[in-house]
Amino acid sequence: MGSKRIFFYILFFLVSIIEIYAVIYNKNELDFIFKPLITSTLVALYLVSVTKPNFWYVSALFFSFWGDVLLLFPEDFFVLGLLSFLITHVIYIKIISGFIKKIKLGTKMFSFLAFLIYFSAIIFLIQNNLKELFFPVIMYGIVISLFGTTALLNYINNKTTESLWLFIGALIFILSDTILALHKFYSPQPIFLNSIMITYIVAQFYICKGMISKGNLEV
Repeated sequence: MGSKRIFFYILFFLVSIIEIYAVIYNKNELDFIFKPLITSTLVALYLVSVTKPNFWYVSALFFSFWGDVLLLFPEDFFVLGLLSFLITHVIYIKIISGFIKKIKLGTKMFSFLAFLIYFSAIIFLIQNNLKELFFPVIMYGIVISLFGTTALLNYINNKTTESLWLFIGALIFILSDTILALHKFYSPQPIFLNSIMITYIVAQFYICKGMISKGNLEV
């Protein structure tokens, strides 16, 4: 592992620890500084770790960056933040679907059904509090369910370490968004607020690890 890669691994973990501290102890000034640095350091880590960067993955992190920034102002820019992450997930779907070879229709349908049932259960819990956000949240939920489905199909199709990392990243991303939905639309809890950031960081890190490994295999 090169010195630049080690440096950005360490930097990412330091940024993550400070951001988690900021969220837990309500240090808003630190949150405004370090939350946008999560995806910024991941971009840097990715770029120094692969010979041929994937344009779409860097684009996904770009939209994640803006999602992080916009959600620093949830009362004003929640829908725009949601849109930024929706675009992120669409790009992740595009990337991962490119890794999948031919797979049976039944497997695709069963995999999507599993995520759809989970998504429907969450919507059932929060539906009364969605109000004007009902359709944006439904659209986002469908897209992230497709993201989870695509990551699962990729792992079924390619049982490799990098495919597993991408699948784990997708699952934890869905968990993070589930906690966010429960916190915002069902029952606000301090533990939810802390867990959202921790799971989000872990999810993005696993996806980055998967993309780094995938990128190096394709050189």
